[in-house]
Amino acid sequence: MLFGRRAGPIRWLLVCLGNPGKEYENTRHNIGFLAADALERRCGVKINRLRYRALTGEVELGGERVLVLKPQTYMNLSGEAVKLAGAFYKIPPERVLVISDDVALPLGKLRIRAGGSAGGHNGLKNIIAHLGTDQFPRIRVGVGAPAHPDREMIGWVIGKFTPEERKVVDQAVDRAVDAAACLIEKGVQEAQNRFN
Repeated sequence: MLFGRRAGPIRWLLVCLGNPGKEYENTRHNIGFLAADALERRCGVKINRLRYRALTGEVELGGERVLVLKPQTYMNLSGEAVKLAGAFYKIPPERVLVISDDVALPLGKLRIRAGGSAGGHNGLKNIIAHLGTDQFPRIRVGVGAPAHPDREMIGWVIGKFTPEERKVVDQAVDRAVDAAACLIEKGVQEAQNRFN
């Protein structure tokens, strides 16, 4: 079973990165939150319990019991929530799966990695700092880059999607959820083969 509820211990964290607050809803930087919203709809769960400085919810994903986190610390401090939840459930970094935006990828393209650098992403950078390693899996969802290189990147990532872009994004976040289930059930390599 890929989606649903399951008894037993929490074995994975699924960290969906974004910024809290109305002004950040439906922005490029909130791709992780959009993936969590898609997961809520598909699994019929609520990710709304405030714990570990994050909104949380439990779900079965890829045959495992997973705690989904939407950190409420703002992007640059996302690692605080990850560290608190990971310590409580004794989750090793290799079972902390992060979904984030990536400006280096075309809109809607997925890239799955077993670990590596933050690539300039401040949320990933903070998680690396708090976990003490960059060896945790991540699913990056492309949001594209500004058409004009002189445009400020911060304005770009906190900018909202156009209606046309949103159609692509909705499909991408659904694929990111499928990729997360695949990675948890069958491993990074299989997820890469199917979704990269």
